Amino acid sequence: MIFRQLFEAETSTFTYLLADPVSREAVLIDPVRETLARDLQLLRELDLRLVASLETHVHADHVTSAAMLREELGSEGVVAWGAEVECADRRVREGDKVRFGAHWLEVLETPGHTDGCVSYLLDDRSMVFTGDALLVRGTGRTDFQQGDPGQLYDSITTKLFTLPGETRVFPGHDYRGHTSSTIAEERQHNPRIGAGRERDQFIEIMAGLELAKPRHIEEAVPANQACGRSMRVPVERSDNGVPEVDGEWVADHRTVRLVDVREPDEWSDGHIDGSQLVPLSELPTQSRGWSREQPVIVLCRSGQRSARAATELEAAGFAHVASLRGGVVGWAKAGRKLVR
Repeated sequence: MIFRQLFEAETSTFTYLLADPVSREAVLIDPVRETLARDLQLLRELDLRLVASLETHVHADHVTSAAMLREELGSEGVVAWGAEVECADRRVREGDKVRFGAHWLEVLETPGHTDGCVSYLLDDRSMVFTGDALLVRGTGRTDFQQGDPGQLYDSITTKLFTLPGETRVFPGHDYRGHTSSTIAEERQHNPRIGAGRERDQFIEIMAGLELAKPRHIEEAVPANQACGRSMRVPVERSDNGVPEVDGEWVADHRTVRLVDVREPDEWSDGHIDGSQLVPLSELPTQSRGWSREQPVIVLCRSGQRSARAATELEAAGFAHVASLRGGVVGWAKAGRKLVR
C-alpha cells in the first residue's frame, strides 16, 4: 500500500494519503485547504486517482479542502452522520467501510472531542487514524462543539484501546514533534488516559485544562459544515477596477490568507497580526503554490502596492482576491492593533 503522512505547519494538522498500488485508487484523510496545491501535485506525481476525502470530524482550527478536491477530481466527501454536514457526498456510521482498490478503512465512532468524531481503521488493523480523539500522549479537548469528557473516555478506553497493541496510531494533530504511536504505548504512557486512569480522574483533568479558544473557530466550523467551500469576499471595485475590501470584514475573517507586500523594514515597524510578509517583487514566485480558491487579501502601507498585487493575482487565476482598502495606515486609524 502507498502511504504518506503530510503536515500543515500553521495548525499542526496531519493529512494522510493512502492508495492501492494496483488500481491507483487513493483516499485523503483530513485534507486542509491551505495545502490543496501540495496534495494535488502529489496525487499527480504518484499517478493516483482520488476516490474520497475523509473527515474525522468538523474541525475548529482549519478548513477542509473537500469541496475543492471534489470540484478538481470528482472525489467523494465522507463525513460521519453525527457531524450533521448535509453537503457531504457520503455520511458514515460505525462499521461502514470506505474502499480504495483492494483496501478499505472501517469507521469507528469515537465521539467526545465533538459529537461527530470518527476514527478510521485500516483493513488489516495495522493503522488507525484517530483524528482529535486520541493524540500521541494526549487527547482532544472537550470544551466546545458538544465536547463531552466522559464520552471521550469511553470512546478511547472501550474502543480504541481494545485494538491490538501493535496497531499504529496516527493522530489528527501533534504539537510536540511526534508523528505516530501505538495502541500499546498510549495504553501505558498517555498521561491523560493511560496507565489505568479512571473515568472521573480523566473528567477532572479535562475540566482543568483552561485552554484558549481555537483561533479560527468562528470561521472554520461553518466553513467545514459547508464542506470547505470558499467564503465570498465582499469585493468592491475602485475607479481603476482594483478589487478592494474593508478592514472591518478582514478583522472578522482572519482565516483568509493575509499578505503584506511591503519591505521587511516596513513590516518591522508594525504589521497586522496573522499576516505574512511577501515583498511585492517576490509575490509571483511565492504565490505559485497557493490555492487559487482560498481568499487572499493583500495589503501595504496605504493601498497602492497592494492594488498592483491584487491585479496581478487576479490575472494569475486567483478567484477571491482583494486589496485591503487604506492599508496598514487605515487599519491603525480605525483603532485596530498592529504588532511589531
